[in-house]
Amino acid sequence: MTTVPSPCINWCDMNPENGYCRGCYRTLTEIADWSELSNAEKLKVWSQLETRKPQATQ
Repeated sequence: MTTVPSPCINWCDMNPENGYCRGCYRTLTEIADWSELSNAEKLKVWSQLETRKPQATQ
């Protein structure tokens, strides 16, 4: 079974207004825990990223 890839694009910059990374739109907790998450948990994070993008202030 393959693992779900990280959404990281190597642009790590946390937005203090909403707590999301401006590169991948994950929270610090999601980033820190990524390697420990199950594939189902990773897919859940992926499913939330699109809804976070408009909320992220550039």
